[in-house]
Amino acid sequence: MPDPGKRPFNRPRPGAPRPPRPGGSNALPSRPTYAPRQRTSAPPPIGSEEWPTPWAQLKYITFNPAIFPNMVGATSPDATAGDLVNVYAKTGEPFGAGFLNPRAKVPLRVLYHGRSHFTEADLDASLLAAIRLRRDLLKLDATGQAYRVVHSDADSLSGLIVDRYADTLSIDVTNLGIWRRLSRWLPLMHAELGTKHHIIHVDPDIGLMENIRMADVPEAKDPAPAFVRFTENGIRYGVDFSTGHKTGFFCDQRDNRHRLGQWAQGRVLDLCCYTGGFSLSAKLKAGCEDVTGVDLDEKAIAQAKQNANYNQTRINFIHSDAFTWLRQMIKNGEQWDTVVLDPPKLIHRRDAQEEGIFKYRDLNALALQVVKPGGLFVTFSCSGLINTEDFEELVIGTAHRHSKKLQVLDRTGPGADHPVMSNCPESRYLKALWTRVI
Repeated sequence: MPDPGKRPFNRPRPGAPRPPRPGGSNALPSRPTYAPRQRTSAPPPIGSEEWPTPWAQLKYITFNPAIFPNMVGATSPDATAGDLVNVYAKTGEPFGAGFLNPRAKVPLRVLYHGRSHFTEADLDASLLAAIRLRRDLLKLDATGQAYRVVHSDADSLSGLIVDRYADTLSIDVTNLGIWRRLSRWLPLMHAELGTKHHIIHVDPDIGLMENIRMADVPEAKDPAPAFVRFTENGIRYGVDFSTGHKTGFFCDQRDNRHRLGQWAQGRVLDLCCYTGGFSLSAKLKAGCEDVTGVDLDEKAIAQAKQNANYNQTRINFIHSDAFTWLRQMIKNGEQWDTVVLDPPKLIHRRDAQEEGIFKYRDLNALALQVVKPGGLFVTFSCSGLINTEDFEELVIGTAHRHSKKLQVLDRTGPGADHPVMSNCPESRYLKALWTRVI
């Protein structure tokens, strides 16, 4: 089911940013010619004339990578949007380095904490480290052709998301500092990963806030295909970049799909199934014959059916709203041995948290009522604004209100290719609770 908080993943609309061309010089593209929004800046502190430029100074110490406007003090006169700047503490001590963009809602994104001088070569090294983590330590090429290559702040590359699908890279950019270096990084990524194509997405709203305006950069000579086929744990999938969400496919559920292929049994229901990943795992890996997938997104259901065809199997995919469909199934007295509930993000803003929590309670309550006694119930949340403990309490409380107990078997999240950096715990968004309904 699509995440209503996200725009559909597609190629940039007319007037939106266009991707840099791969290859060419290692030099950065020219800086944007816009006039940055004026921000009152503190006068340069005493002694700053000795600091390597460009630089920015913090008013307060924080190790979170996102530095908001009220936390940024003085900046050097030569510092411009998209620059890699040296970051200094209020005391004048070296603190780290990061991307500066005075126009943005988050004007400073700290990529490195330490006293050593951090350079463009160190940025390149961060990119290579992210790739080699997946390739050499996690050995993800052995499990399939789809995984996350770069995970933004968790790889010290704030604003860069890269997913691999066979020989194509799907790239999401959310800040100007990343955008300015992308032309240099594209050939580096392709050389390390052995890929050939790339599709780059910049959300129009984010592009406007960050002032990413490089429409004069020509398209790559070898454009990426709009549709790519790949395998994951032996199952064949397709991703349509013109209709898919986020980077086209939910790589973060790879390990959970594999787990379901080991634990699913009997009659299986996959709610908010999107393009059928859990349904296919239950059918092809667990050997379950009666599998049903339900999703409101008509295009996702069409792709799910196509994915089943790729694997020469049949699954009952239904285009319907999960809330409405479940209420009808409860009236009909239908029940399943295995139920998977993987809804889209239901909490989008802090001021709408109560509404989102109500939806989670309602949907989990409906799903629990169609699980057979002793059946497997797997429920997910991808809302970063509800933590693991609160989500678990919500699900258990909902079960108890319906006179059911849950035997908790495991608590999981995304795969290791979606790590969480200790100074950015809010990026731990995906939560899964594996239970038996008693």
